[in-house]
Amino acid sequence: MRAGTFHRGEQQVLAYVWHADRWHLRLRGLLFRAQLQPGQGMLITPCASVHTMGMGYPLDLLFLDRHDRALGWYEALAPWRSASCKGARSTLEMPIGSLARIVPEVGQTFCWRAPTGLVDVSL
Repeated sequence: MRAGTFHRGEQQVLAYVWHADRWHLRLRGLLFRAQLQPGQGMLITPCASVHTMGMGYPLDLLFLDRHDRALGWYEALAPWRSASCKGARSTLEMPIGSLARIVPEVGQTFCWRAPTGLVDVSL
């Protein structure tokens, strides 16, 4: 799985974000993985809805359109729940409290950036 950083313009908002852009990575998502820590996230593309079935902790979610603009978000999605956003192309999963720190606005553009020379890493 590729790891990178997540930005709003030139401002880095998350220091370590895994990009689940292959079907098997999207299928597994965060299931059976260690809980995300502050500054971490998982960007799932394509993805307009997520669930927390089988997870033991809540998530903050940020939904992005096909141009990586914020469409909406969901704070502290509890375990055994689901959330979706019409028109979303990607979903960023983060530990709770991340949205309060990022303070997204509808229409803001975000992007995932892979560091040069970084190879796939395990989560």
